[in-house]
Amino acid sequence: MITHEQRMQKKKAVIDDKIAAAQEQRGVLLVNTGNGKGKSSAAFGVVARALGHALKVGVVQFVKGRSDTGEEVFFRPQSGISWYVGGEGYTWETQDKERDARTARAAWTVACGHLANPEIGLVVLDEMTYAFKYGWLELDEVIAKLLARPPMQHVIITGRAAPQALRDVADTVSDIGMEKHAFQSGIQAMPGLEF
Repeated sequence: MITHEQRMQKKKAVIDDKIAAAQEQRGVLLVNTGNGKGKSSAAFGVVARALGHALKVGVVQFVKGRSDTGEEVFFRPQSGISWYVGGEGYTWETQDKERDARTARAAWTVACGHLANPEIGLVVLDEMTYAFKYGWLELDEVIAKLLARPPMQHVIITGRAAPQALRDVADTVSDIGMEKHAFQSGIQAMPGLEF
């Protein structure tokens, strides 16, 4: 019978080998997608981590149009962060495709400034995938800009239905599923949990 200690020693050897093989240091592109809750929340957790390591952070929100979210209220006054709310709300609220496209392009202009700035260590492009779904931005142009960013810059893109081409160029893709959601049971979105 294998003991717990033997199992852990074997596991440690496997992990140590993987750590030793991971020699490249460079910025990472992450995509948080899927129908589950927590894509943006996970990204903002990384924002806290990055700020804790004194990285400068740029956040661009593509769809969310409100400026009273808990994450913005908390992070905006922090030193080292630039926050841009580029959306005007969800598409079912605005119901104006051309206006939504204009606001997405304006947000993309801000994002491009961050992606060209080697002093920014983390860029969060929140709810950006909708810009591809609705044709507001050209995916090939965005991918080219992502691949040309400063070598040590990390990027997190959030939103449902990330296109396959974006998934393919990402270093890490988290497809966050949903088993159930309180909203489906008639529970309102609550401050501090949903916004």
